[in-house]
Amino acid sequence: MEILFLLVPLALVFIGLAIKLLFWAVKNGQYDDLNTEGQRILFDDETKPSVKPKQPE
Repeated sequence: MEILFLLVPLALVFIGLAIKLLFWAVKNGQYDDLNTEGQRILFDDETKPSVKPKQPE
């Protein structure tokens, strides 16, 4: 029973930190664009033009 005196405040601290982290993530734009990452795997990457090595003269 005495363990509850430790676990309840500890759980409240963890919940408070989780809520603070959630609001921080929302404020910093972590959830602004949820569609791009899910659709990015469906499209091919654009290939960059390859650079040809110089021929020895």
